[in-house]
This record gives sequence, structure tokens and C-alpha cells, in this order.
Amino acid sequence: MKKNADNFFEQISTKITTWTGSPVAFGVAFFIVLAWIISGPIFNYSDTWQLVINTGTTIITFLMVFLIQKSQNKDSKAIQLKLNELIAASRHASNRMVDIEDLTESELDVLHKYYQKISDISEAEDDIHKSHSIDAAEDLQKEKSTQKPLVKRKVSAKVTPKSKPIPDQVKKSSS
Repeated sequence: MKKNADNFFEQISTKITTWTGSPVAFGVAFFIVLAWIISGPIFNYSDTWQLVINTGTTIITFLMVFLIQKSQNKDSKAIQLKLNELIAASRHASNRMVDIEDLTESELDVLHKYYQKISDISEAEDDIHKSHSIDAAEDLQKEKSTQKPLVKRKVSAKVTPKSKPIPDQVKKSSS
């Protein structure tokens, strides 16, 4: 029973938010307000006349907040899943970025500082493709500044049961 109610609410909220974002909905709202304004002299701009628009807009606004939030939650979850798939599919991306939306804001600030550091290192090297991993940015920078042109770096990782990669070892090998 709960699943059917959730499914019904999702379908209705999707249809309503889609419709309310359309030009037709704007036109309907505009003409309702216009009709209300035009009817002002008929009702002598009474308190009841003002109460009608105030009550109507308050109720609609209150309900729309929940419908829009439902729609935003669904869209946000879909975007996060798409980004997680891109991260998981990219061999150069750090798998630690999967599900970071569950981190606290202070933890996200720490990650931002790491990426700022990676950006600074890349700018200093004039090549944004040389440093691209949180896990290896500092070590890679040290290695790049001391390595010979033919030395390459390999990073291997082992996967835990929760599929979160843990850096296993960093190996140097000559080409």
C-alpha cells in the first residue's frame, strides 16, 4: 500500500511540477491575477476580495514547496548516480569521489582544498593532465620534479567488499 502511495505521489508531483513550469501555467496564473485585479472595483476592494488572493496564493505556495522539493530530490539523486557512473568508468578519476554527497560540508571543504592543490600543481606544470588524483597528487608532484623522462608511474588499488578503492601501492617502472 505504501509503495503505491509513493508511486502515485511521485507521478502526480512530476506531472504538476512539469506543468507548473510551462508557459501555459504562467499564462493561467497571469490571467487569474488579472481577473482578480479587474474584479477589485466590483467588490469595492473589500477585505474579502483581498483575502481571496492572499489565501489562494498562500495555499498554492505551501503545496508547491513540497512538490518542487520532491522533484529536486529525484533530479539530484539521478544526477549523482550519473556522476558516480562517470567516475567509476573513468580510469583516471578517483573512485573516492563516488558518493561524496553523503559527506559533511566540512569534509567537502577538505576535498575542495585537495583539488585546489592539484589545480595549483597543474598550473605550475602548465599541463592539467599530469596530476589528477587526490591519492597521488603530492607524491606524483615530487616524483615528476625528480624523475628522468623515461620513468613512468603505476598506481594499483585493491577493492574492498564495499567497492571503495583503497590505495594499495605505488610502483615505479622504467619504460
